[in-house]
Amino acid sequence: MKYGIGYAYWGTTWDCDLEKYKKVAKKLADFGFTMFEISADHLYHMNEKELTEMAAIGKEYGLTFSTNSGPAKEYDLSSGEEAVRSNGLNYFKQIVKNMDAIKSPVLAGAIYSFWPSDFAQTDKAAAWERSIPLLRELGNVAEGYGIECALEVLNRNETYILTDCKEAIDYCNQVGSKAVNILLDTYHMNIEEDNMCDAIRLAGDMLGHFHVGEANRKLPGMNNSIDWDSVGKTLRDINYDKGVVMEPFLLSGGAVGSSIRVWRDLSNNADEAMMDEYLKKSLAFLKSKCEG
Repeated sequence: MKYGIGYAYWGTTWDCDLEKYKKVAKKLADFGFTMFEISADHLYHMNEKELTEMAAIGKEYGLTFSTNSGPAKEYDLSSGEEAVRSNGLNYFKQIVKNMDAIKSPVLAGAIYSFWPSDFAQTDKAAAWERSIPLLRELGNVAEGYGIECALEVLNRNETYILTDCKEAIDYCNQVGSKAVNILLDTYHMNIEEDNMCDAIRLAGDMLGHFHVGEANRKLPGMNNSIDWDSVGKTLRDINYDKGVVMEPFLLSGGAVGSSIRVWRDLSNNADEAMMDEYLKKSLAFLKSKCEG
């Protein structure tokens, strides 16, 4: 398994630049991480020179990039407007192309729609009908680059399209692309699944990416609201060997706090050094549970 974390852990903004990515990459390498989750939208806007520099960061620090997308509404592949769907497909095709330049193997997130949903439309059947052909086309493009698209199963407060593992499997089967599979997340599963380990087993070989965090989005091990022993054993049981990426959100305020709905500080007023210590401790904890 490749252990990773998202770039926004230390702050309250989704913004980032190459210097910040390099600073975070150095930290992660020093702490023992092997995967670094970056923003698909940042990647989309990078020019050739920046992509070359980003690739060099990964190589220098021995990190594999996973690429995470919470698409804006203008890129909604399930939109009732054909122009929006076309715009979204072109957007993701460019992201996949740029991912190839930095050797990123997985595009993860709610790429079947936009995030978070505003629930102005909740016709699931229509959303599936409109988005599935586009995911099939994107999957074919991604497969040509050796890239997988892992569709994130979200909770009911963030989407209406894919909210448990079973319907994600049904959706992926209808897409019918080898490059399109599933992203499960302990936070979302804690809300939606009857038993998250059963969901992991159900996904089996279709599990393409895995997000981890406590039930209130703290770092794994901070409060043990999740049965991490069982989660780790289940991942081993299905011979999972891809990304296990922490997606914690401890800090309130800013764009991140607003998007994730973090309305109080969960870090115990930690400074950067303390946030680093939390992360190192959590990585050791997570490895012990996943590796047995």
